[in-house]
Amino acid sequence: MTDTYRTQGPIINSLLDTDWYKLTMMQGVHHKYPNASVTWEFRSRNAEDLAPYVDEIRAQIDYLATLRLTREESAYLSSFPYLSPDFIRFLELFRFSPEYVVVGMDGSDLCIVIDGPWSHSILYEIVILAIISEIRNRVLFPEVTIDQAVTQLHAKLDTLRRNYSPEQLEGFNLADFGTRRRLSQPVQEAIIDVLGQQFPGNFVGTSNVDIARRHGLSPMGTMAHEWVMAHQQLGSRLIDSQRAALEAWVQEYRGYLGVALTDTITLDAFLNDFDLYFAKLFDGLRHDSGDPMVFADKCIRHYEGLGIDPMTKTLIFSDALTFDRSMEIKTALQGRIRTSFGIGTSLTCDVPGLKPLNIVIKMVSCNGQPVAKISDEPGKTTSRNADYVSYLKSVFGVTH
Repeated sequence: MTDTYRTQGPIINSLLDTDWYKLTMMQGVHHKYPNASVTWEFRSRNAEDLAPYVDEIRAQIDYLATLRLTREESAYLSSFPYLSPDFIRFLELFRFSPEYVVVGMDGSDLCIVIDGPWSHSILYEIVILAIISEIRNRVLFPEVTIDQAVTQLHAKLDTLRRNYSPEQLEGFNLADFGTRRRLSQPVQEAIIDVLGQQFPGNFVGTSNVDIARRHGLSPMGTMAHEWVMAHQQLGSRLIDSQRAALEAWVQEYRGYLGVALTDTITLDAFLNDFDLYFAKLFDGLRHDSGDPMVFADKCIRHYEGLGIDPMTKTLIFSDALTFDRSMEIKTALQGRIRTSFGIGTSLTCDVPGLKPLNIVIKMVSCNGQPVAKISDEPGKTTSRNADYVSYLKSVFGVTH
């Protein structure tokens, strides 16, 4: 495994080299909102010049148009009872459309805008982020090998086992969420191989559909912020938009994929809408911003206030996690509520001396009207329309 981590030629080689929640949301969009149009914008939270990579980014995005679902991939998706035959047929016909993506520079900043029908542009987010991450990494760190990434993972697993007994590690459920900011696809796959071999009682799966299919793993994920954000402009009153998003999900999946994302308009606003009806229908909640213990305490109290035993529900944590931070959260919540952890960048882009990119692509409009995410971490609030953010805050009573 001493080969360079770098992919030679195309970076994305499968339509399924994406996160599971992209496909699950895509089915919901295909069935419920086939005429919705949306716009996404790229943002980098690093002060780093990405201009040298623009031409290669464009070329890699253009290559995506050659991808199509294979027979084997179609058969794999058909094994999931909640993926409908008409949606899988739609995926068989689906092709990436490069005309929906504009790549350029805005002064010194890389500018990427994705604009088009929601059902035909939804898959761009994850693959474009992975493309940017890998192009940048292989230029800046050409000497890095897969072995280095694997050695780092072994060291972290050894430290974990030294610090925690087998009894303490029991019930530590870990999934890979690292597609979008990975060092490379070969590194992500090697990391998953090691976790499957060395951490079998704890490693529960990966968000990457292609790797899950080829390795016999469970694909992990349900919904992302875009699902809730888009509902701000899909016909309901704004104050009802979160409930509309949750109801549409329940109608689509009928009890499957029962984890709801909580921080599109802050946790407090979410819990105001997450009444007994939804609390019984959804199996758990995902944390993606803010203090994880504050989040957990509020969710536990909310369940208890509704007369629901928190130990029948699961909290999934996915915000900038490491092994140590995950175990701290698990230990603190032991016996209070079930937990699971999705670790991303610190799994798939962790080599000494290499600083990962912190990049995102977020929806900014739906059907020509602004949408926004108001995170529990103020720096993660996403919108290009300050007036709309103020209006959204006023409607939901958000004060920060």
